[in-house]
Amino acid sequence: MKSSLIDIVIIGGGIVGMATARALLMRQRCSLVILEKEDALAKHQTGNNSGVIHSGLYYKPGSLKARNCVTGRAALYDYCEQKGIPYERCGKLVIATRRSELHALKELERRGKENGLHNITLVSGEEISTFEPHAEGLAGLHVPDTGIVDYSRVVEAMAEDVDHLEGGIRRGEPVTRFQRDGSHIVLETTETQYKCRNIINCAGLHSDRVARLCGVDPGLHIIPFRGEYYELVPEKRHMIRNLIYPVPDPRFPFLGVHFTRMIDGGVEAGPNAVLAFKREGYRRSDFSLRDTRECLLFGGFWKMAIRYWKMGLMEQWRSCVKSAFVRSLQRLVPSLTSDDVTRAGAGVRAQALEPNGHLVDDFRIVQNPKQIHVLNAPSPAATACLSIGGTISRIAVERFFE
Repeated sequence: MKSSLIDIVIIGGGIVGMATARALLMRQRCSLVILEKEDALAKHQTGNNSGVIHSGLYYKPGSLKARNCVTGRAALYDYCEQKGIPYERCGKLVIATRRSELHALKELERRGKENGLHNITLVSGEEISTFEPHAEGLAGLHVPDTGIVDYSRVVEAMAEDVDHLEGGIRRGEPVTRFQRDGSHIVLETTETQYKCRNIINCAGLHSDRVARLCGVDPGLHIIPFRGEYYELVPEKRHMIRNLIYPVPDPRFPFLGVHFTRMIDGGVEAGPNAVLAFKREGYRRSDFSLRDTRECLLFGGFWKMAIRYWKMGLMEQWRSCVKSAFVRSLQRLVPSLTSDDVTRAGAGVRAQALEPNGHLVDDFRIVQNPKQIHVLNAPSPAATACLSIGGTISRIAVERFFE
């Protein structure tokens, strides 16, 4: 057993856990250890997203998402500049392709301006080609503050900061047991045990399980949704200058299939959103009996499925049939053909679902004596990581040290 008593153990070495550790060590003198179950950092949601730095356009003004995204975006640009991490503030275009979407596009403009994006601009259908020559639509919204970056590089830089601030990072150590030892907590991993005063759960896809392991009812269940991508073949990358998005369906927390130019020069197209039968199910063939059983036995899943069964079937069809996926892309770029794209990777979103079938859209942080559980940190968590880390660190200092 580790003989020393640790002030704080953070479970999860993704971008939220790393940003929280960095913020805490900068704010409070303490001993801190991050436990990451994988042999490397940022292996899951952080390392398998499209690398977009979101502007704060979509989120309800005043929500945790909106506040953290706007402040976090500015902080992230500054951090990348300071650390020499390649990034681009390239901008994006949100396009309405149906008359029914024009009102929603104007609502996005209103939300964006209320969230502080005063440089966004509505453009006519004829003006779309000024920004994206191959895109077509009835109208568009240009958002210049959107950018791109490699979030794995951001986590690497943060890990260096944590190391410099004398925090510990333990890779390849999943937490398997929680127990109390008087006023202290003992966490057992596959390698050893850690005795600590407090814990912060930033376990992402497994955050609800970690909460239950620690004796906390999370009040929700994590449902994994796989987002599958295609990529443009190299000779067709010129068709997309930067980022092209559809007007999202307000009923869902997903933004719809879109085009993203990556920081390495490639162009991704997607993602869709299909139920994954494994929490880390990046391939369609991936299956976990435990994960699937938990999902199917959760009443909230069936309430959601009944409510949105048509959308679910459409997403599954688009997952299996390339031509259906391509037709969705052609709404934005009509000249795109099936030969222009090839299957690429996938990511898995940790979607929090309540027992009533409600998809949790905002950040969800649950506090307990000696514990903080980050139970829902969906997109734009990567963009907002520095702001979220600052928020969690303030909560931790108030609860754990004052």
